[in-house]
Amino acid sequence: MRTIVRRSALAVLTPAAALGLTLAAPADAASAAPRTSTLEAQVVSLTNKARVRAGCRKLSVSHALIRAAEAHSADMVRHDYFGHTGANGSRFTQRTRRAGFTERAMGENIAWGYRDAKGVVRGWLNSPGHRRIMLNCNSTMIGVGAVRDADGVLYWTQEFGTATG
Repeated sequence: MRTIVRRSALAVLTPAAALGLTLAAPADAASAAPRTSTLEAQVVSLTNKARVRAGCRKLSVSHALIRAAEAHSADMVRHDYFGHTGANGSRFTQRTRRAGFTERAMGENIAWGYRDAKGVVRGWLNSPGHRRIMLNCNSTMIGVGAVRDADGVLYWTQEFGTATG
């Protein structure tokens, strides 16, 4: 019986291998999706391109703002809400200070449901209020957090700040 199973498997696999095909189990949605750190870096890059086109300087990445942005996105996922006020009542300035950002916080953009960096940046740029925050030439730093919920839906947060002095 084992010989029949092996021969059947070889009959299927040999032609596939000859054509350079690989038979594999389908990947689940989470493993097939890009890592959120990659998406976050893409948002920074696309935001900086938009800023340069608008006559602003590129933003520097702040690890403290990244921590604040990721924490807010995770909080929205964990507590199943969408908003600028945290589940504990915090505002973005409080969250950025708690994450160790000691400079001046300038603004926050949030979004959910966009599947990729290009879509979420386009959405923010098409919204006058979000666009104003992104293209505020006084901001010098950025942090982005993208967190998936159990269904793979992305919750996005962009934090902006400026170095004093």
